[in-house]
Amino acid sequence: MARVIEINVIGASNSVAAVVTEMVQQGHGQLVAISSLSAYRGLPKSAAYCASKAALSSFFESMRIDLAGKGIDVTIIHPGFIKTPFTAGRKAKLPFLMELADAVEKIIRAIEKKRTSYAFPWQLASAVRTAMIMPDAIYDWIARRNSYRE
Repeated sequence: MARVIEINVIGASNSVAAVVTEMVQQGHGQLVAISSLSAYRGLPKSAAYCASKAALSSFFESMRIDLAGKGIDVTIIHPGFIKTPFTAGRKAKLPFLMELADAVEKIIRAIEKKRTSYAFPWQLASAVRTAMIMPDAIYDWIARRNSYRE
């Protein structure tokens, strides 16, 4: 668990720390975080991953606020499931599983448009946003019945 948090949170914050001072001095730049839709709610068998992506999203959101007016854009990407070696071979059906090339195209477009936040695919992002406003008891009941990790 600690390794996931170390990579996704500490690694990202160290990367930002290495470049942000120079970006501010130059007066331009863009920071991009690849988070996940799992940043929005906890998922079964995914505590460290969800926590790390929630922390990553909050960190970059705070950076966006802190860097406002300094010429630094911040983009947070929240993808759903993408066909990669990480998702290959899973027994559980992954809803709205996207081809890697399609996901990359969406990510690049969001970066080029300097979106502050971009969540996709829209169907899964909409379901996740709905889950954010559900009472905990209802969300927990649904989540316990839908694990995407073996």
